[in-house]
Order: sequence, then structure tokens, then C-alpha cells
Amino acid sequence: MVEAAALARIEERRSEMTTREVSEERAAGVRAVWGLGDYHRFAKETVWGLGPELVAACGITAGQQVLDVAAGSGNVALRAAATGATVVASDLTPESLAAGRREADALGLEIEWVEADAQALPFGDGEFDVVTSSVGVIFAPDHEAVANELLRVCRPGGTIGMVNFTPEGLAADFFGLFVPYLPQQPADSLPPVMWGSEEHVRNLFGDRVSSLELTRRSYVESVGGGPSDYCEFFKQTFGPVIAVYASLADQPERAAALDRDFLEFATRANRGEPGGPAEYEYEYLLVVARKRG
Repeated sequence: MVEAAALARIEERRSEMTTREVSEERAAGVRAVWGLGDYHRFAKETVWGLGPELVAACGITAGQQVLDVAAGSGNVALRAAATGATVVASDLTPESLAAGRREADALGLEIEWVEADAQALPFGDGEFDVVTSSVGVIFAPDHEAVANELLRVCRPGGTIGMVNFTPEGLAADFFGLFVPYLPQQPADSLPPVMWGSEEHVRNLFGDRVSSLELTRRSYVESVGGGPSDYCEFFKQTFGPVIAVYASLADQPERAAALDRDFLEFATRANRGEPGGPAEYEYEYLLVVARKRG
């Protein structure tokens, strides 16, 4: 969903491009999509509570070298830095990095912010004690490349921690409702929720890890108001949703149909009390892996 429109355009001329050019074009498309809206506001009102949980699960402490990949505006990185760890936050989107810098400055935290593609990280082998990603790298299309990079930059005996939406949870339904309104995705682009499959994660990491803890958990999003307010919040803040609607600007009937489908989803999935704030429970897979020594 996140980059489908941009990727579809790339596919049209893929035969004329080198592998590197395709990768750079894809990254540019993803960067543009996630730069729309206000991701920092979105994250703080939805997934912000996952940061401290991942930091605790990975046992991040002072003195460690930590890399947070697809860091957004610092959900994990800020919390890791607060422990006294030395933290690098990498993300493909300059707007998110800028928001993270402002947040870090306000909190008096030192973090290095680096623009980088999760599929080709600009860091040395074994450079970090802990490598994390909270609902971030799952959106990169090449899962194998991401897994290889997470393992490569983690030191032997180090920790890799992730929070990944599951294919059985509400996130799959959320992303799925937009699929009919997008161009066909490239064949090699895997759904982000596959990262929430235990089998998929085991296959990606394989025997390169000495232990792999996989725990299913959930969190609740409540943006205030009812289902219609929930939809409007995403349309104002979440880049991928904004991009879908932008692609339908000259198709008012399809845009109206998407509005109906979106509201139907938000109404059906709402677990809040009648008359109260809408609430949405999202399942995720907490991944904690130890790289072989």
C-alpha cells in the first residue's frame, strides 16, 4: 500500500533501468509518500507507546551502541537515548528526521539522525550492540534485504528487536481496504504484515540467530471522537493514506467509494463503547533475536 503508486510507475520502465536505478527510484517514491501529512503527530497519537516496550524487551542500557532503523520521528530512538545509550536513528524521510531532531532537542537528548534506506544501510558490519525497528522496516518491499542488513550491522552476540503488525490482526484489514484503489504492485513487493508471521521471521533470520523470541501482543488506538474522526485523522496525518486519496483526485466517484469503505471499516472495527471514543485494537509480533557469536 505505502508505495504502490510510485512502484507501479517504476515498473513501466524497469526494463530500461539498472538494478541500482530501480532501487533509487523506489526509495524516492517511498520518501515522497511518507513525507506527506504529519507523521510525528500520527505516531504520537497511535504507536508511541510501543517505543518504551521495545527498548525494555531488548534490554537497552547506558553504554550500548544502538541503531533504530526506519525510526520515523524517534519512537524507539528517543527512549533508547533516555537510558544513556549512544543512539543512531535512520530513516528514509527527511521530514520525520527533522521532527525527531526537534523532539530530541526539547528533551535534551543526543541522537544522530541519518537519512538511509533500510535495504542498504550506510553502516559498518557489526557496528551496533542493538538494532531495532518498530513498525518501520516492515514497509520496505524487499524483506530479505532488510533482514540481511539488520543482521549485518549488528555485532556478533548482539540483539535485534522489532515490532511488526501481524497478518491476522486489524492492520491487515486496514491496509487491505486500500488495495482496490491502487495500481497493481510489483511482483517482488511483499506485504508489510508478513513480518508479523512467525514462520516468515524464522525463515528470514534462519540459523544466523542463536535465539528468537516471538510474542504476540496488542495495543489500542483511540484518536478521539467516533469512526468518522478516526478516518479523518488518517487522511490528515498518515502519508500513505494521503497519497492514495491524492491519486484519486481526478476520480471523484472512486474517492467517494473509498470514503465509504474506510468509514465502514472504522465503524465495524470500533471496539469503543457506544457514544464514547472510537477504539481500535491492533495485534503485533514482538521479535527479539540474538545474533550468533
